[in-house]
Amino acid sequence: MLTGEERMLRACRREPVDCTPVWFMRQAGRCIPEYRQLRKQHDILTMCQTPELSAQVTLMPVKLFQVDAAVMFADIMLPLAGMGIDFKFEEGVGPVIHNPVRSAADVEALRVIEPEEDVPYVLEAVRLIRRELAGKTALIGFSGAPFTLACYMIEGRPSRDYARAKGLMFSQPDLWHALLHKLSTVVLRYLKAQIGAGVQVVQLFDSWVGGLSPTDYQRYVLPHSRRIFAGLADLEVPRIHFGTGAASLLELMAEAGPDIVSVDWRVPLDHAWERIGADFGIQGNLDPTRLLAPFERVEEGMQDVLRRADRRPGHIFNLGHGVLPETPPEYLAQLVAAVHEATRDS
Repeated sequence: MLTGEERMLRACRREPVDCTPVWFMRQAGRCIPEYRQLRKQHDILTMCQTPELSAQVTLMPVKLFQVDAAVMFADIMLPLAGMGIDFKFEEGVGPVIHNPVRSAADVEALRVIEPEEDVPYVLEAVRLIRRELAGKTALIGFSGAPFTLACYMIEGRPSRDYARAKGLMFSQPDLWHALLHKLSTVVLRYLKAQIGAGVQVVQLFDSWVGGLSPTDYQRYVLPHSRRIFAGLADLEVPRIHFGTGAASLLELMAEAGPDIVSVDWRVPLDHAWERIGADFGIQGNLDPTRLLAPFERVEEGMQDVLRRADRRPGHIFNLGHGVLPETPPEYLAQLVAAVHEATRDS
């Protein structure tokens, strides 16, 4: 029987596996009682910036759910501090930026980070976690994508319509591309540093990209995402591309150059795979709200995802987005076991 690490990495390379690997976005924390106890003692930023705490939370779902991959407990905002962005996390709101980027002078003032100096705590956490995983479970690192990061930086807080960001994008395209070029440089350095520290898979989160049309994505975003994936190609670490509400963009997201495209529940997994082609792996795509229903509804959704994947090499089972805080933790453990059992070689 393969270890979780072997299973995950082979699936990322579209090689045969003994059963389908499973991990969950936002599995590190959210619904775990031990995590909630830690959150009573520490704020999010302190936990992200303390390697021992980050490692502790990252490892929780490995022990509790027996997932095949751990994902770093971190936040996509972390590298922005080194760029000169002043932000804090507000309860019930999310990250709030005190010096949003709105002008050419603002873009010019942004620093390009040196990861070992600006996010050393992330890299130290990676090293701690790899030692603990000891070859049994894969470790996934990640970054926010340039578009999503730019939206935060321009809007100054989470947004429903990204009006300020898209307004700048359309009205000042040269400034927009200058900002995304600087962000793609930062993201590339950040992911390379994570890989150097020991992560074995990387995921680029473009959480807000579903707000764009295909034409606008192709013009304003694709060149920068492509630059990141191309810059990682020679490191031979699997690269996952994720977006929410991005069913209209799947072919373009694949064109950016990842190894695996992660899809949400809004598009049937087999349809998505047909659209992007057999040269890519696919990740997903159970609706996370199913885990708030009786487990028979969870299993029903799981079976549909697996039927559509049809045991093709390159499938990684995941939710279509992150674990919801109200999710019963035991359901995640049951789901991992059920996916493994349903797909295990006889």
